[in-house]
Amino acid sequence: METNSSSRQEKPDPERMAVLRSLPLDIKQKITGEEAHAFLYNEVLPDSLLEKLKDYILLEDDSTNK
Repeated sequence: METNSSSRQEKPDPERMAVLRSLPLDIKQKITGEEAHAFLYNEVLPDSLLEKLKDYILLEDDSTNK
């Protein structure tokens, strides 16, 4: 698995870590290491992770900001 060396030197976001820990076990078991890394280090989230978390996250919608 190729990783970004700068991300490994930084600490994961503690708030995001708390969010991952608070997810139901069945959801946590489906999240891959790559998906968890992207979430914890505030990287672009893979579509696969967004699909798994769709019931737990709110996405910004530009149409509601009018």
